[in-house]
Amino acid sequence: MDLHAWIAAQVVHVEALIDENEFPPSQAEAVRLRCEADRRVLARHCSVDDGYSVACDGCGYDGSCCPEPATENVSDCPELLDLAHAHGITAEILASLDRPRPPKRQPVEPGPLGNAVADAWGAALLATLAATPISDAPAAVRGPNWKADAS
Repeated sequence: MDLHAWIAAQVVHVEALIDENEFPPSQAEAVRLRCEADRRVLARHCSVDDGYSVACDGCGYDGSCCPEPATENVSDCPELLDLAHAHGITAEILASLDRPRPPKRQPVEPGPLGNAVADAWGAALLATLAATPISDAPAAVRGPNWKADAS
């Protein structure tokens, strides 16, 4: 059970207490509205497994060209941590909860087109590299520690 599931279980428990009339009638409606609000936050801050991380969908992305989740793990979501605090989570409970991890990525075999391109360009590139002496490398690729006699 991760943080999201723990909070959902707490909300279910509180709703059961409402149904059992454990709250005075003057408070029951307010508690029911709080449970509804918690469910809305939970719906917005759920885990999204994109194959790279199990991030919190509600926390957004960092805005870079290759967007990374602002919260890398749903159990680190500040909104969910605040909700958990309101439901009485302790450091021990938090430490005992699962931290979802993305599945291990499987290597993908190149398709026929990829193999053909690799064969064609690979052979041409190797032939070019074999025919070009190291001392003829362009200045742009030499770098600060260039030594012409690097053989």
